[in-house]
Amino acid sequence: MADNTPDPYQDIYGEIKEALLVSRNQAYSAVNFAMVQAYWHIGRIIVEHEQNGSLRSEYGKGILQDVSERLQQEFGTGFSVRNLQQMKRFYVMFPNTNALRSQLTWTHYRALLRVEDETARNWYMEECVRSGWSSRQLERQISTLFYDRLLASRDKAPVIAEAGELMKPLAAESFIKDPYVLDFLDLKNYPALRESDLEQALIDKLQEFLLELGRGFCFVARQKLMRYEDEDFYLDLVFYHSILKCHVLIDLKIGKLTHGDVGQMDSYIRMFDALYKSDDDNPTIGIILCSQKNEAIVKYSVLNDAKQVFASKYRLTLPTTEELQREIEEERRRIEEQEDAGNERGM
Repeated sequence: MADNTPDPYQDIYGEIKEALLVSRNQAYSAVNFAMVQAYWHIGRIIVEHEQNGSLRSEYGKGILQDVSERLQQEFGTGFSVRNLQQMKRFYVMFPNTNALRSQLTWTHYRALLRVEDETARNWYMEECVRSGWSSRQLERQISTLFYDRLLASRDKAPVIAEAGELMKPLAAESFIKDPYVLDFLDLKNYPALRESDLEQALIDKLQEFLLELGRGFCFVARQKLMRYEDEDFYLDLVFYHSILKCHVLIDLKIGKLTHGDVGQMDSYIRMFDALYKSDDDNPTIGIILCSQKNEAIVKYSVLNDAKQVFASKYRLTLPTTEELQREIEEERRRIEEQEDAGNERGM
């Protein structure tokens, strides 16, 4: 039978919880706007140096490259030449700080920078604030030309209904996991900020298993950030295989394997090769692992021009899909049994 005894501590707990949540949101908002203002000022500095001629020549390009390298050494990878140029563009498009909205993150503004028409850009910005769109929701509205379709439509109701589908509100915790915020706060090397407990435990086990195999796996990175064409992508695990002389990329999914997951891994391989593969490296390998209740699915992924090499050479050294499936299934079962035991003790 349910225990209906009133909780004498609920009121005080509820008030303290509310105070903490309000303070946390205020802290996130303060960090967000401080970062946006900092990038606006960086853009202003670059524009002012261009106007006085110090960044206008080939020599000027070298200066910006040098400044970028120094900033990255001291403040992290968020200050590449490309990102500095985006900060300049940010200042040019929003020359007055009074136009900036504290509710929007740097990721929001990066999306807005792709809208060339000033009227449309301002509309998206104000609507984003009014409707509380996350940066992903804003990007979706821009990519589907929501403003243009709304402007061109006589019957605006269907367009508004499409854009106004029920969306989960953006949790304050998700903001602190924004890769640009992690860079700004120098927290980029804390992978636990991006992983759920289950994902973290499975990735821990997988990393341990591959290193203990003794088959040439050398750890390179966890939650490896790839910035490619204004998009951010994370690889759960990256290894270098010292025997095969190639990189191995691993992507873990909690849920069912889809064709989209396979296509995404192919894209990861192409991006990784463009950014990191050396000329003397062999073709990069991808491993997709999908963990479902009582089942794991493992799929190797290689690009078409590497399939012959994979079939003839790689399979002799790499763990089998059965070995990887067994490790993931056993670890997930162990985690869930621990959780069930904990829940029983708490009842």
